[in-house]
Amino acid sequence: MRIGIDCRTILNPGSGEQAGIGHYTHCLVRNLLKIDQENEYVLFFDNRISDSAAKLVIGNNQNVKARFFPFYQYKQYLPFAYSQMLVAAFLSREKLDLYHSPANVIPLQYSGKSVVTLHDLAIYKHPDWFPSNFMSRQIFSTKILVPKSLRKAKRIIAVSENTKQDIIKQFKIPAKKIEVVYEGVMKSDDLGNKKLIIPDKQTLKKKFDIKDNYILFLGTIEPRKNIAALVKAYHGLLTRNRIKSQKDNKNFPQLVLAGGRGWKYKEVFKTIKNLKLEKEIKYLDYVDHQDKIGLMQNALCFVFPSKYEGFGLPILEAMNLGIPVISSNVSSISEVAGEAAILINPDSVSDLVQAIEKVVGDKKLREELSQKGREQSQKFSWQKTAEETLAIYKEVLSDK
Repeated sequence: MRIGIDCRTILNPGSGEQAGIGHYTHCLVRNLLKIDQENEYVLFFDNRISDSAAKLVIGNNQNVKARFFPFYQYKQYLPFAYSQMLVAAFLSREKLDLYHSPANVIPLQYSGKSVVTLHDLAIYKHPDWFPSNFMSRQIFSTKILVPKSLRKAKRIIAVSENTKQDIIKQFKIPAKKIEVVYEGVMKSDDLGNKKLIIPDKQTLKKKFDIKDNYILFLGTIEPRKNIAALVKAYHGLLTRNRIKSQKDNKNFPQLVLAGGRGWKYKEVFKTIKNLKLEKEIKYLDYVDHQDKIGLMQNALCFVFPSKYEGFGLPILEAMNLGIPVISSNVSSISEVAGEAAILINPDSVSDLVQAIEKVVGDKKLREELSQKGREQSQKFSWQKTAEETLAIYKEVLSDK
């Protein structure tokens, strides 16, 4: 069986892409190659990635071939339909038995058997979360390419049951065509990196100028993540505890926000300024993977009040590290969290205040959530993701 996988979302495997489709594709491919030595794999990259970076994905496996799309630099000059034809022709010449696109779409002109992974439908359910110029660029993709890809594919992989139901409602796709395959918790060798050096609490404290005790949010600063509500809840906590100054506040957990600036990020900082919380809240911007793990495993609790997630990988990572989690009771998050996290209504600041106050003030509860979180996270692994994905490949190829 000759299986092709689109790996163009993988660009920086050496540094570890810890979010999004690149992360999903990288971890899936690494684990497929570990469990399957029988089938031949053809991995398609674009020529922005170096040979050495591609080698980190392929490893020492002999049943893998790398192919590089030669025309990425010309893409901006090509009509969209023509670029689709070039991609389809490039795939077809490899005489694949099966093609898997982990990034929502299949070239319209590609006629071979295919599988597509769909991660979330946020752009359909909440277009107001995206900039208007982005939405205008995505019209062809959202209106034509994604729907046609889902109908063309022999199987659709949804990363959660919630995403599966969204696909059924949005596109009227038969449920039997959609398989739910959860993402996993990353192990040390999933990305092929050298051993990570995780900073301890004192190193983090010195590097980022943060307190010993802190409440952590980690994710892109954008409306979808609902960070303004977290800031308001933190202000409510300070008010309820009658903490008037930095001096009185020295023993109260600090709120630490880590993540790159996304669309409308300024609204979060405006909320911080309006509530006069510049000294109480620490913003770290984007942090690399080693610092991310260090920040997570040393946090008092992890708060992720997102309004919508296709899967919810950050809460799974926090639970895997034994950190108490507070998150939202919406979309796929309850699937991932199970009974191992405190779930609140993301539209209720008072619910968030009560949940944080409860976790911060109850050591026994934190220990209970820590234990439950570790147990829950063991249900998810990238090896399991790969095994279930491989089973879908075999099912598609045996389907007459």
